Amino acid sequence: MDLISELPEALLLSILSLLPAQDVASTMLLSKRWRFLWTSVPRLEYDDSYQSIAYRRFSRFVDRFLFLHEGPVIETLHFKLGKTCGGEDIRVWIRAADKCCVRELIFEIDASSNDSPPIVLPSSLYTGCRMLVTLKLNKVILEDTSSSIAFPSLKNLSLVSVEYPGDEFVSSLLSSCHVLEDLHVEQCSSDNVTIFNVRVPSLKSLVLHALADDDDDDDEYGFVIDTPSLEWLDIVDYREGFCIIENGMPKIMTASFDVNYSHSGEIMRTITSVKRLDLCLSTSSKNAYPSGSVFCCLAHLKICTCQTEWLELLMCMLRYSPKLQSLRLKQYHEIEACNPRPCWTEPNSVPDCLVSSLEALEWVGYEGTEEEKEVVAFILRSAKCLERVTIYSSSKDPCKKLELVKELSFLPRCSSSCNFLFD
Repeated sequence: MDLISELPEALLLSILSLLPAQDVASTMLLSKRWRFLWTSVPRLEYDDSYQSIAYRRFSRFVDRFLFLHEGPVIETLHFKLGKTCGGEDIRVWIRAADKCCVRELIFEIDASSNDSPPIVLPSSLYTGCRMLVTLKLNKVILEDTSSSIAFPSLKNLSLVSVEYPGDEFVSSLLSSCHVLEDLHVEQCSSDNVTIFNVRVPSLKSLVLHALADDDDDDDEYGFVIDTPSLEWLDIVDYREGFCIIENGMPKIMTASFDVNYSHSGEIMRTITSVKRLDLCLSTSSKNAYPSGSVFCCLAHLKICTCQTEWLELLMCMLRYSPKLQSLRLKQYHEIEACNPRPCWTEPNSVPDCLVSSLEALEWVGYEGTEEEKEVVAFILRSAKCLERVTIYSSSKDPCKKLELVKELSFLPRCSSSCNFLFD
């Protein structure tokens, strides 16, 4: 007995949604129950590299499949294209996406096809998909347009390695997304954008990643952000550029900065209401640290220990975070051999958070240098509320680990109830 065919139709459609579209279509041959079921699948993935199908055959298959689709909506329409793709095909599929009321549309180049040319998406995408809620573009070129861009329903937008017509186009694109809540951007060196403007009043989550390019004058490149409703922010930028935050972020809850800015302190003064904060600030500039700004809501702090100045950043954040509850130290990046060792100077006064709120300390990649020992000793003898300390050694030598355990076990502790774990 065919037990699978006896399952409810909704469950069968969910199962079919997990398969490539080519396999979905072939299920029509199984039995009468399956003959037309494939025409109602809510999630479709078209991969032109699947089973080494010829592109012309693939294109005709997609056209026919979308033409015969009978479901009220298509929740996800995903194109993975690794071969030459004609512009007219893209236009036909975008019209079909609008007809089928697609909610999520994804265009990407298969990462395994390194020699594949980028896909040029026509301007009809900006006006012909008014029902879109999610749009994800990967390694594509966006065509310029003189018409108004309209994404009235778009809430989630992902732009990875996308080439734009220019700065003004980016501003126009984002400003047309009046209900946008989630924006993820990973810039490439050939994206034709100098200043990436993000001015979206409705935005709640923002990811901006940009890698350094040796051929560019990096200080000309940067971000301008005006997002008063933002709650979650993640910026990774290894260029020596800039980031300007306008009008503050009064609703920010979580933020992460892995940047090479000389003015990081100015940025951080706009996010003082943050509750969770991750920091890796690769600069020696005195303007990099938020001196004088009080993070009155900050409860959880992570600091990368890869930079020479990380101890200065640590003490600055402890000094201005009176309600800090947990502290995590970890080396997220490789340390260059030429970098000088960090310098530790014990402060004249104990930060308020050590006296009244810090409950947890975690240190990943502890090496046991003199500076590190002094930092741990200072926190242990000062933190009155400390409940647990977890330290992970960077050494794989059992003898070295045992030596570090002995050294740490004899350090005086202010909190008698503190649990100490060393790995």
